[in-house]
Amino acid sequence: MLRKPTEVASNKDLELVKAIANEDRAETLARLHASSDGLTSSQAEKNREEFGSNTIASGKRNSKLQFLAEAFITPFTLVLLALAAISLCTDYIFVPAGEKDLSTVAIMLTMVVISGITSFIQNVKSSSAVEALLKMVSVTTDIIRDGKDQEIDTSKVVVGDVIRLAAGDMVPADMRLLTSKDLFCSSSSLNGESNPVEKIATKKPQLGQDRDYLDYPNILYEGTTIVSGSGLGVVFATGERTMFGKLAHDIAHSDVKNTTFDVGIKNVSKLLIVMTAVIAPLVLIINGLTKGDWVNALIFSIATAVGLTPEMLPVIVTTNLVKGSIEMSKKGTIVKKMNSIQNFGSADILCTDKTGTLTQDKVVLERHYDLNLHENPRILEMGYINANYQTGMKNLIDKAIIEAAGDELDISEIQRDYNKIDEIPFDFSRRRMSVVVENADREHGEHLLVTKGASEEMMAVATKLEVDGQILPLTPERKQKVMEKVNNMNDDGLRVIMIGYKRNPAPVGEFSVKDENELILCGFLAFLDPPKESAKVALARLKGDGITVKILTGDNEAVTRTVGLQVGLNVDTVYSGADLEGKKPEELAKMVEECNIFVKLSPEDKTKIINLLKQNGHTVGYMGDGINDAPAMKAADVSISVDTAVDIAKESADIILLHKDLNVLETGVRIGRKVFGNTMKYIKITLSSNFGNILSILVASSFLPFLPMLPLQLLVLDLLYGTSCLSLPFDDMDNEYLKVPRTWSTKKLPKFMFYFGPTSSVFDILTFGLLYFVICPHLVGGNYNAISPAQQVAFIALFHTGWFIESLWTQEMVIHALRDPRLPFVGQHATATVILSTFGASIIGTLIPFSFLSNKLKFGELPMSFMWIVLGILVLYILLTTVIKHFYLKSEEFLI
Repeated sequence: MLRKPTEVASNKDLELVKAIANEDRAETLARLHASSDGLTSSQAEKNREEFGSNTIASGKRNSKLQFLAEAFITPFTLVLLALAAISLCTDYIFVPAGEKDLSTVAIMLTMVVISGITSFIQNVKSSSAVEALLKMVSVTTDIIRDGKDQEIDTSKVVVGDVIRLAAGDMVPADMRLLTSKDLFCSSSSLNGESNPVEKIATKKPQLGQDRDYLDYPNILYEGTTIVSGSGLGVVFATGERTMFGKLAHDIAHSDVKNTTFDVGIKNVSKLLIVMTAVIAPLVLIINGLTKGDWVNALIFSIATAVGLTPEMLPVIVTTNLVKGSIEMSKKGTIVKKMNSIQNFGSADILCTDKTGTLTQDKVVLERHYDLNLHENPRILEMGYINANYQTGMKNLIDKAIIEAAGDELDISEIQRDYNKIDEIPFDFSRRRMSVVVENADREHGEHLLVTKGASEEMMAVATKLEVDGQILPLTPERKQKVMEKVNNMNDDGLRVIMIGYKRNPAPVGEFSVKDENELILCGFLAFLDPPKESAKVALARLKGDGITVKILTGDNEAVTRTVGLQVGLNVDTVYSGADLEGKKPEELAKMVEECNIFVKLSPEDKTKIINLLKQNGHTVGYMGDGINDAPAMKAADVSISVDTAVDIAKESADIILLHKDLNVLETGVRIGRKVFGNTMKYIKITLSSNFGNILSILVASSFLPFLPMLPLQLLVLDLLYGTSCLSLPFDDMDNEYLKVPRTWSTKKLPKFMFYFGPTSSVFDILTFGLLYFVICPHLVGGNYNAISPAQQVAFIALFHTGWFIESLWTQEMVIHALRDPRLPFVGQHATATVILSTFGASIIGTLIPFSFLSNKLKFGELPMSFMWIVLGILVLYILLTTVIKHFYLKSEEFLI
């Protein structure tokens, strides 16, 4: 009856759901060979083998073979491979036997291998790191296994399992309800409907409802969320066999949001490939026309194209992300989606609720007043009835009421006297919840509807109030006096909810929101949620880091203002959800900028505010942990949750904090900025260095009677530089850099290139002049045009050697010169890893002309005194770069 996992999804899926929805629970249990007491471990293992595990393959990066393919198939490696193929033809296939040479091809393939293997290793590390970190925050479900309730990972759920469901749970698989109590489920992840619908185990689809399978009242689908109530269900499909498994996966595990950084990386790739397509033919034409040797000109233009290809870019981006995620995990921040680290560091606005973030997340019931502000145990009793008998997720308010009642009342007597009949679950538009109980003792079976909710919402459905035992009409004057008392308590930092009741509201089993009318208001419950001691310091640190914190809460204005003042927020302007209604787009855009505290918001209001901020050009982070936070988390550039959050919040999150503390978040933000900075170093420095080399090659090609460097030499130079750049992810960023949110655009890159590329070209041209007119004539015995052909060969070899050494040192030193605005090695310095890597590559390159590779690479042996000239050029180069940085930063805010 059930499909094997290898079968392709078809109409059989729908037929199975229809059949199960229309049969009795006993028939479903028999079909699944299951029991309402759950499976044993051995039965579960057999079912897993037969029907598969409860996982959905994403189709991305799920094997090492795919990792290997992705590591080698990048725009840059494809360019290198194409150039290697051309070089194979020009150097080996179409040349005489005695002139065949695979050196150039070998160097290119070596660069591809280094880039590919390193990228492969980092991708595997990245995957392993994510898997290891996610184990720390895995989503669990309450399952009956081996005759007892257990919390297990949702991936271990199998067909036939019986699962308990409560508010906040994400449904882990397709299920048939066995029992339900006031169970409301949100299917927004499947059908986009924001309003939750009631699910009833005993109710079957109506005649003609067969096509509306999402609305079957006794079926729950994977990826939907329990909003309130409770239930028990048996699993009939898991993983890829669920009716909407793939759709649920795509939403719950949505792709990383495309950021300006991601777009920028793609644009840089396109820019460099276009530059290669333009520059390489230009170098070919210039050298072919000036030297007359078109074959060598072609080979040299290929080598120039290789020099323009930042083949290490994918490796460095991946290495940065892996290193950043591991560093963040050590600080209590788990990265679920690697690329979100860039968003984290770029965020300039953080939206969050106040409860648990600014406050201690421990609500205490301070007062239970009647309407005359006298302590009254009856008010606490009614609050307890409402909080204890509701089956939705018990929030901090409910827990505080139950705890206070346990200390002050005989709750066993209350439970004996009152039997629950029904409930009307809480929702974020009504901001109320009600239970209906039967008074089995004192009032001879009287039904009592007890409602608690926000003050304004309670006033809206009340017509009377109870004062000193008298029931009085709720006139406008009395309503005003009640609200004055509420406001006074709010001003004291107390959060106030009101209690109301109604006797014999409606026939049993038919209670609904419509019954919340003509209530009698009888008292207040006032709560205190004190601010965290660390909140004020954390907010100051975030402000120092250029992050504006905006409070988006469902609470009222007075309480939120009080908390805001205590933690140092600007509370001059406060808007409510109602203030946002009916405003023009330009008005809304201004409102979200000028206000940092928004109150009485619905989930839709929070999402609207985040989208408005994004439209204004901000990178927005949202921190949430409740069911109502999920839509806003999906809308934000980076979504943040905590390990104690409800399932749907953890599933929606890009980043999860192991501690609900803004200080932990602030530390993570700085690590994100460090990752961003080290990636940008490679991109900007390499682009400017490559641009400078292009200018130098074009100038030298135009005036020299020979190639400025042999193709093989140019490739070795690029290999040494590219390899040394692999150390950049291990560099530090200056503390000043970490204080400001960083976003970038490729529009800034041409300016950076035009400022700093020609700076290196100035010293390349100076080196050309010294080598061509002074050093080489002195060593060989005359000017190039006045010496013999044999001497000319020596002249060229010495020239190539001199420029190779100078170019390598200046390329390595540009990393130190441009990594920070200050003077390198004096005002700032890189980490030991970067210093060792860059100086090591330079020294190795300097020693090559004196090694056994000298003949193969056709180098000449320059005297070591030449290094004094190189040293002088480096000093001048660093000084000039420092001056150029000064002028560049007059019109630009940032260097990197």
